[in-house]
Amino acid sequence: MEAGVPDYMLIERDVAIEADDGLVLRADIFRPKVEGEYPVLLSYGPYGKGLAFQEGYADQWNLLVSAHPEVLEGSSGRYQNWEVVDPEKWVPDGYVCVRVDSRGAGRSPGFLDCTSPREAQDLYGCIEWAAAQPWANGKVGLAGISYYAMNQWQVAMLQPPHLAAICPWEGSADYYRDATHHGGILSTFEPNWYLAQVVEIQHGYGERGARDPNTGELVSGPDTLTEDELAANRLDLGHEIRARPFDGDFYRARSVDWSRVRVPLLSCSNWGGQGLHPRGNFEGYTQSASEQKWLECHGDAHWTHFYTDYGRELQKRFFDHFLKGEDNGWDREPPVLLQVRRPGERFEERRESAWPLPSTEWTPLYLDAAAQALSRSAPGEAAGVSYDPAGDGIDFSLPALDAETEVTGPLAAKLFVSSESEDADLFLVVRVFDPEGEEVTFQGTLDPHTPVAQGWLRASHRRLDPERSLPYRPYHPHEEREPLTPGSVYELDIEIWPTCLVVPPGYRIVLTVRGRDYEYEDAATNVGWFVMRGCGAFLHDDPDDRPAESVGGTVTLHTGPDHPSHLLLPVIPE
Repeated sequence: MEAGVPDYMLIERDVAIEADDGLVLRADIFRPKVEGEYPVLLSYGPYGKGLAFQEGYADQWNLLVSAHPEVLEGSSGRYQNWEVVDPEKWVPDGYVCVRVDSRGAGRSPGFLDCTSPREAQDLYGCIEWAAAQPWANGKVGLAGISYYAMNQWQVAMLQPPHLAAICPWEGSADYYRDATHHGGILSTFEPNWYLAQVVEIQHGYGERGARDPNTGELVSGPDTLTEDELAANRLDLGHEIRARPFDGDFYRARSVDWSRVRVPLLSCSNWGGQGLHPRGNFEGYTQSASEQKWLECHGDAHWTHFYTDYGRELQKRFFDHFLKGEDNGWDREPPVLLQVRRPGERFEERRESAWPLPSTEWTPLYLDAAAQALSRSAPGEAAGVSYDPAGDGIDFSLPALDAETEVTGPLAAKLFVSSESEDADLFLVVRVFDPEGEEVTFQGTLDPHTPVAQGWLRASHRRLDPERSLPYRPYHPHEEREPLTPGSVYELDIEIWPTCLVVPPGYRIVLTVRGRDYEYEDAATNVGWFVMRGCGAFLHDDPDDRPAESVGGTVTLHTGPDHPSHLLLPVIPE
């Protein structure tokens, strides 16, 4: 018997769940001690069900509990894992929490292939297994952050009969556009994340790795394999991504077909999730076929509100309704819940009827290259302004606002561009400055100095899909490269991920167009395995993907009557 277990809870460790191909996955189960049939909250992923949050992610844990001590109210914290629910906060309310180590990770053997169709099929099997257990009421919900949200979308496509509801909390859904390539530009996050957070939890890492503080067992299973054996038993994810610069079967197999997602869902996003998470949550809400769906968006670090009282109570109302059948009014909730953002990390809760917001005034702000300004009317004369892609780019500023202005929704830009190279990588940053000239940034999902919004596009990927594009969300197929003729002008439509900010009077809205990742002054903070300078770990700095001879030439932005370059803002009337 495991020591120190609360008297209301039973824990079963390393429970065997046989996959459809005969491989045995291992799960930990936390359930009420009182016999009965309970709803199940299940998670399946590669972070090690025995790796304590406090040990595996000490920086994040310390930030969380110091800023939000409520996370430990009523909980010892000893069963906390990274990005999944705390059993001590759910089992007393009549839930069974099931944590499964994904194939090839933690204490589950097999070939490690993250976010693959094989994993989605495994998760399907785990859902059906859990629903059939004597302690289950036949209804299974999925809850979790990031990876544990991404695979919720994937398995929902498979429509497991006993999957009753999902709550994907800050999870991407389009593996190419959300996670690995932004506007066709390679993001180095996924390869780096894989080596830093997954490989060291691979099954067989054994004695090199951590031990479960509650059981003393090795997090990655009893065996210790050689480095060669480990490498042979996992996908070389970095190689696979770098070898595939265009969208195709590899990425689509790890992405979502929204027409097949029909389960009730609560999609929870983060305004500061630029670089990985928010796009999938907004797309999931707007594009999925589910008839019962809700969207929520908040701020702060991306693990924070999943654990605070705000987030946990929100999830609990949702799951109580769909997993327990409680008539708690959830089905009468407006479909969109926003924490409307203001400078200084201030938020005001507001409910809406749709996304994008029905009251949106789509407002073009025209670039003026001569004045390096933004204006509500197009400039009358042609002009051009050039920048070095290795530099800080060009700022286009709107005059100081004379009235409070809310910007909430997806953004887009249309730019007319020429380059001295055969290609150009464009990095767009929507920024806000206070009357003293200080930039307003926010705590993003990772980085403490995240700008208001960002968008990206590789010019050779400029072709649009007319059937899937919207004025405020251009969609590029990313299926081929169409090089530029140096000196020729090209029209580029650039997606900028959704944002929210109520901008006070006297503040300025600025669009920065540059040729490399945004950086916040000289700020640099180390958290875990990455350095935060404004974009966190979501960088585009692979030299093979961005050779200077291809994207290093001077870029010129063209404005005027024949080149109406503009930023499209979603302005919400007072």
